[in-house]
Amino acid sequence: MQFKQALTEISALRLQMARNTEFRGFGPATLAMTSGLAVAASLVQSRWLPDPASRINSYLGLWSGAAVLSVVLIAVEAIRRSREAHQGLADDMLAAAAGQFLPAAFAGVLLTFVLLAFAPETLWMLPGLWQVILSVGMFAACRNLPPLLRIVAGWYLATGLACLALARAKYAFSPWAMGLPFAIGELLAATLLWISYRGEHGRS
Repeated sequence: MQFKQALTEISALRLQMARNTEFRGFGPATLAMTSGLAVAASLVQSRWLPDPASRINSYLGLWSGAAVLSVVLIAVEAIRRSREAHQGLADDMLAAAAGQFLPAAFAGVLLTFVLLAFAPETLWMLPGLWQVILSVGMFAACRNLPPLLRIVAGWYLATGLACLALARAKYAFSPWAMGLPFAIGELLAATLLWISYRGEHGRS
């Protein structure tokens, strides 16, 4: 019993350390690559989905595919970098980081299914809602990320609200309602991460 209690206390201590340590798993180059994916998805939509409202499943498939590919690229890089940066604490750091982002991600997926199934007339709001949800997830994770990334969370909040304000009138399902905010946001995140890592390297 004492051995099990000791293991439980060690596990709790490691989790607490992970929650209070800055996560170093995100790489600027990979985030810049996801910015390019957003532009590519916008170009594909412009070329092959001129009227996405009439082909909503294709629209959702395109942007969901771009999102999944981006997440896979970021996750692979995060695992590699965290092994180098956090060593023995890497698994706990990854679990803590995922635990902060996953609730927002699940909320975005469930919201999409609910609107598609029960309120298809409101699907024009999805680009803005996705960006607002991403902003909430980023704000939740910012305590373990470089402080400059709060700017990116604020960017997605602003662009999401702008999409909700403007989309129904004129820009519903515009390829750039998704492509432009995400392309700029991911490139901004890559730049701010590079500045943060470079500044810490210089101080050390």
